[in-house]
Amino acid sequence: MEKEHYTIQGLSNSNMKTQVKNALEKIEGVNQVCIDMARETVEVMYNNPATSSKIKSCIEGTGHNIE
Repeated sequence: MEKEHYTIQGLSNSNMKTQVKNALEKIEGVNQVCIDMARETVEVMYNNPATSSKIKSCIEGTGHNIE
């Protein structure tokens, strides 16, 4: 299992958190998504066919920037 950790700007409320979490969980192969709003971080655990680039694209597709 792979693990990615991202710092994301703008995770300021629970609606944004839910939006990002739901979007990531739709990617085939994503097993777990942990979001810490206080630190503005996202941790994603995944297997194939999910990839780091798919995860990054998904996060950016929700309107958030990865630092």
